[in-house]
Amino acid sequence: MIIAVFVLVILNILATACVALLLIRRTSGSEGTQVQDAVRAGNAELRQELGTQRTELRQGMGEVRTELDAKLTAMAEANANRHLQVQVLLQQEMEKLRAGNEAKLEKMRETVDEKLQGTLEKRLGDSFELVSKRLEMVQKGLGEMQSLAQDVGGLKRVLTNVKSRGSWGEVQLARQLEDILTAEQYEQNVAVVPGSREVVEFAVILPGRDAGTIYLPIDSKLPQEDYERLLDAQEHGDKAAIAAAGKALDRAILEQAKLISSKYIAPPYSTDFAIMYLPTEGLFAEVVRSPGLASKLQTEHRVLVTGPTTLMSLLNSLQMGFRTLAIEKRSSEVWQVLSAAKEEFRKYGDVWDKLGKQLATAQNTVRDAGTRTRAVERKLKDVQTLEVAAQGDVLSSLLPDA
Repeated sequence: MIIAVFVLVILNILATACVALLLIRRTSGSEGTQVQDAVRAGNAELRQELGTQRTELRQGMGEVRTELDAKLTAMAEANANRHLQVQVLLQQEMEKLRAGNEAKLEKMRETVDEKLQGTLEKRLGDSFELVSKRLEMVQKGLGEMQSLAQDVGGLKRVLTNVKSRGSWGEVQLARQLEDILTAEQYEQNVAVVPGSREVVEFAVILPGRDAGTIYLPIDSKLPQEDYERLLDAQEHGDKAAIAAAGKALDRAILEQAKLISSKYIAPPYSTDFAIMYLPTEGLFAEVVRSPGLASKLQTEHRVLVTGPTTLMSLLNSLQMGFRTLAIEKRSSEVWQVLSAAKEEFRKYGDVWDKLGKQLATAQNTVRDAGTRTRAVERKLKDVQTLEVAAQGDVLSSLLPDA
């Protein structure tokens, strides 16, 4: 405010000085001197007044500065007090928030503990129940294993009996034949030679000449004792016992091959060889592994040794041969059908030729009719053409009444 007043005073002084200068320029002589004296006196007064105003302005500026310092100090103190109040308020609110959070966290911890306890108890109960059920199943399985052990003991007793052991091999052989061949392709308990009492367990029926049949004998053998002695010797690693057991097994297989060759190989009623079926792959492997045994059985006794897998391959080959033979038998019928179809097709061609001739005759008739029509038109060309209404009257007079 004081600064604005000071500025206004200076502006007034400057305006007065400008007016005085203008007056001095316009006056001359004594009047100009008087004016200049008056101006100088005015300037002195102005300087004195400016000094006074300057002094007052300085005093006013000091008072304003003091007042501003006091106000700034008061504002700083007020701001400090407010800052302290805000800090105290924030601390109180933080304490309230911390207390509320602690209470909520405690409540959440209690809830989580309760749920965890319930879940843990439930899981433990379910686990104990599951363990109890599994223990019951294990106990039940142990009972079944005991029953199975008893059944295995019974099976062992069955296999120690020669007759029962042969029946087991026969059943296994029958199952393989049923799986691969049809009922018309093999027979059971067959007397290969007519009138003979020697009956082979199974025989595959092969087609012969002049619509006859030839049997392929298949007999199952299981020298269980010799094979078990060989396995025991191999388990203990006794080389001498292994060699002795192997020779005993070879002798047993050779004796069975001699029996099969003498009883069931009788051409032309049977094939020139027979099949010895060994029900286990392990026994078949031991026989094949014996040096020269399989070759000796084939060359000297005409007996082919097979296991479950090799017999299945052999039967599959025979089945493919049966299918090929059936196709060959049916091929002659196919040729007969084709010949009959060829004859019928020739007759069908004759019918088409006859139809073509008839169509040609009809076409000639139509052509002749067209020729006669054009001849009549040429004859009627000079006849005068009547009007359409007159034509209708003439036609109505000529035609009978409807």
